[in-house]
Amino acid sequence: MRLFHTSDWHLGQNLHGQERDFEHACFLTWLLAQLASQRPDVLLIAGDIFDTVNPPVKAQERLYDFIVSAHEQQPQLTIVMIAGNHDSGSRIELPAPLMRRLRTHALGRVLWLEDGQLDSERLLIPLPAANGEIAGWCLALPFLRPAEVTGALLGDDYLRGIGQVHRWLIEAAKARRQPGQALVAISHAHMAGGSVSEDSERSLIIGSAEALPASLFDASVSYVALGHLHKPQKVNGEERIRYSGSPIPLSFSEIGYKHQILDIVLDGETLVSVEPRLVPRAVDLQRLGPLPFAEILERLAELPDVDLLADLQRQPWLEVRVRLDEPQPDLRQQIESALQGKAVRLVRIAAEYAGRGAREDEEDNARLVELDQLSPQDLFSRAWQDHYGNEVDAQTLDDFALLLQEVQLEDEQP
Repeated sequence: MRLFHTSDWHLGQNLHGQERDFEHACFLTWLLAQLASQRPDVLLIAGDIFDTVNPPVKAQERLYDFIVSAHEQQPQLTIVMIAGNHDSGSRIELPAPLMRRLRTHALGRVLWLEDGQLDSERLLIPLPAANGEIAGWCLALPFLRPAEVTGALLGDDYLRGIGQVHRWLIEAAKARRQPGQALVAISHAHMAGGSVSEDSERSLIIGSAEALPASLFDASVSYVALGHLHKPQKVNGEERIRYSGSPIPLSFSEIGYKHQILDIVLDGETLVSVEPRLVPRAVDLQRLGPLPFAEILERLAELPDVDLLADLQRQPWLEVRVRLDEPQPDLRQQIESALQGKAVRLVRIAAEYAGRGAREDEEDNARLVELDQLSPQDLFSRAWQDHYGNEVDAQTLDDFALLLQEVQLEDEQP
């Protein structure tokens, strides 16, 4: 059996106010071509399909047009996709009855039976091989919110609840499979040991809690297709537990990533190979600095001029990081003037200050941080520090994170 593993598409994402639809369209066109030429049996999409719980119509059209096109060119392809923390689980599942006719399984939530047992049946997806026989089972584990895995029967420990759901589903899959059938898990989670991007992934962890251990997936699981972390990586060096990473750079901190999908081959229960397939970058991201303002202006002057015959949608996105000794009121005006006629698109200017006062002033004013760089937890911590004059304690952070999760869950309803 052959599988493709991808995740973290973030359809509908904006980069500092600039939409990325062209880049996503290029990726999906490339992915369709890969499916057509390589003919895998299964496509796994491990969450964060959309960038927000209420994605724009164009982003939804991109997803469903892709699914229809993939089915039309390869009717035997099985697609399994799960909701991530950026997605609305209920929205992902809304068209599920229609998508099943296209051999696409959309899982956004876990449900519980009246006797308190996990409804594992809906989370176990048979994976047919090219000959039509079931070659394995997919264990679909969408992002699990506190309300889904805590309560009277499960207790109040969020991470313990997540671990319990994983263990119960693995046991149910073991009982279901026949000899020679592989178990393939797809999960949207932060695993311990994973490398996080500087400013991209929204925290999954409540307050001071730890990430999930890779030991949740015992040796009976042949491959684990993970989503959430944007950098492609193995977990704890294990070949079978992987993040595919995002297909396009979602922030300037991801400029150096080798964006890819993963091509997995299984022989029965045995993992034969995992090979990356690099995604062509439709639009480059460029970052200048941090440098003094005079040097920044020199670098901007060296940028190539606009080619009137070139596709403007392929012009690079540019971030300029300027090191200043004092505020420069016309900073943006001068930078925009220097970029007139240049073949780049400015999306962000970040000013860094050397600081001249006491050490406290240097620490406070060393950097200007834009709001979109701060998580809700960061903003809460800063507000607490300003109001009370001390750092927020771990218990209060935990309480705030739980409240935030509840608000996000309410916002999810389509």
